[in-house]
Amino acid sequence: MDSQREYWIKNMVCSRCLKVIKQDLREIDVDVLSLELGKLTIRITTEIDNKIDLKIAEVLHSNGFGIAKNEEEMIVENIKITLIEMVTGLPLHIKEKTSEHLAAELHRDYKMLSKIFSKKENITIEKYFIKLKIERVKELIQLQQLVFSDIAYLLDYSSVNHLSRQFKNVTGLSMTDYKNSQIWERSFLDEII
Repeated sequence: MDSQREYWIKNMVCSRCLKVIKQDLREIDVDVLSLELGKLTIRITTEIDNKIDLKIAEVLHSNGFGIAKNEEEMIVENIKITLIEMVTGLPLHIKEKTSEHLAAELHRDYKMLSKIFSKKENITIEKYFIKLKIERVKELIQLQQLVFSDIAYLLDYSSVNHLSRQFKNVTGLSMTDYKNSQIWERSFLDEII
């Protein structure tokens, strides 16, 4: 008799991640029913190897992912995915507070989300979101297609001065110094914490 099994995947934040994982799972004959950011659903049969969890964990680990082991880890991953999706889709014009957006998206009380995130990641959601935005700013600076005021606008900063202060607080450099240095150190969005 066929049944389904779900896995919550940590660090999966882009469409390329989906393609790689789906391909690798097919190579080990895993029947993928659905794969979306942070969540994998497979079909299992009674004849299937009882070591399927280990095989899936190995595929995920070899690609820099992991399996969320409990509900709190799943919540943290959903928060990360939601915020990363916000930052990658520009312009970032948030019509509501980030806290309200997360609560609505995840159907949970924000205080509970904040408490779990801070406990698991040792950083507040707000500081994590700022780090994500600054990484996006670095990318936009490197592309050299926009002036700082346009970057501030795209990332929903009230002014270029506000963005400049946050950039310097996070990186230790002014945006101009970062642009001129051409030593552009960046982090992958899924590796920020």
